[in-house]
Amino acid sequence: MKRRLTLHFPREAVHQPITYRLAVDFDIAAKILRAQISPNQSGTMVVELSGDIDELTAAEAWLESQGLGLNRAPGQIDVDHGLCVDCGLCSSVCPSGALSLTQSAWQLQFDAQRCLVCEQCIPSCPLDAISLVLAPP
Repeated sequence: MKRRLTLHFPREAVHQPITYRLAVDFDIAAKILRAQISPNQSGTMVVELSGDIDELTAAEAWLESQGLGLNRAPGQIDVDHGLCVDCGLCSSVCPSGALSLTQSAWQLQFDAQRCLVCEQCIPSCPLDAISLVLAPP
């Protein structure tokens, strides 16, 4: 089973070997989709965890016991094509290729199936045409 989480690291937790502990103690594979963590500062990491459902639940509880904040709210990226001017800035930062410009028409294409919801595209859009839509709890 897979789960995508956003981990929020407080200043005192940024030096912990989180992904190593997940692998060794819980047999969980942690695919880091995006990370912004600096020494002696708070940070954020978007990860996709893969493993047994019971181990995933135990790993999440352990992460919280280490002082990390977890955002489990599933969300999706939304592109407002009414605001978008097809500049392509978002496609240049998209690690999965979910956002791309068609060469024939130079129009932005969004493939939601490829999207990692890493949110790198959101701050890159000069017109705020890209947003994260959270699913209702």
